[in-house]
Amino acid sequence: MNIDYDEQEDILFIRFNDEPVERDISYGWNVNVGMTAKGIGQMTILDAKADGLLPLRLPQAVLQQAIVG
Repeated sequence: MNIDYDEQEDILFIRFNDEPVERDISYGWNVNVGMTAKGIGQMTILDAKADGLLPLRLPQAVLQQAIVG
């Protein structure tokens, strides 16, 4: 998984895997989900900070798993 944030454009990009995206699904005007053959491959969120989605607030267990790998 890879998370990138463009502060100047306020765009959050989350890539879950490297599978090729087969189709995109839009949820509202600012959330786009890239679907692979196996499920969700990536998400792009426009105005992420303006909409209150940043900073990310994750449970401690999730953060610990990300650190441990």
